[in-house]
Amino acid sequence: MAAALVRPRNNRMIAGVCAGLARRFGTTPATMRVLFVVSCLLPGPQFLVYLALWIFLPSEEKAATGATAW
Repeated sequence: MAAALVRPRNNRMIAGVCAGLARRFGTTPATMRVLFVVSCLLPGPQFLVYLALWIFLPSEEKAATGATAW
């Protein structure tokens, strides 16, 4: 079973979005961060997607207690 998509408490740089995605897809946070930076060189809404994930992904503490972001 795959890991839940949450922002972890550790391995954070800014908000933990890349670390959470890396954990979910089974790669390292550094690889996910490099992929994000490279994708920002391409046209598209990558930065807006990152901000949306920052807002809507629950942090690991809130997911453990069952609290929601709403």
